[in-house]
Amino acid sequence: MSSTFKLLALLVIAAYFVMILYLLKKKMLYIRYVLLWLVTGAVMALLVVCPQVISWFFQWCGFQLFSNGLFAMLILFILCILLAVTSIVSRLNEKNRRLVQEIALLEKRVRELERKNK
Repeated sequence: MSSTFKLLALLVIAAYFVMILYLLKKKMLYIRYVLLWLVTGAVMALLVVCPQVISWFFQWCGFQLFSNGLFAMLILFILCILLAVTSIVSRLNEKNRRLVQEIALLEKRVRELERKNK
């Protein structure tokens, strides 16, 4: 890996960290979700600084070609991100369902009280 590519990759990763921290500061991301993205950035930085680690890992896993290992790792990473996002969406859907039910009960109670006061 050339030093120019390493420098460019590190600059992109630094911009990635700045973007995550900016979104956190603007409260567009919650801290519990930011941790996933920060760990991802740290792993990317580690792989740029020490590329031999990933080569050794791919050889240990039995991948014949580096590109096959890289594609497998990327697919696994994407699946982990999708699982995390699906979990978040599922929890939000459950909260939304409960809120709708509570609002419906409160509206029913308000209508009943209005009828009694008439």
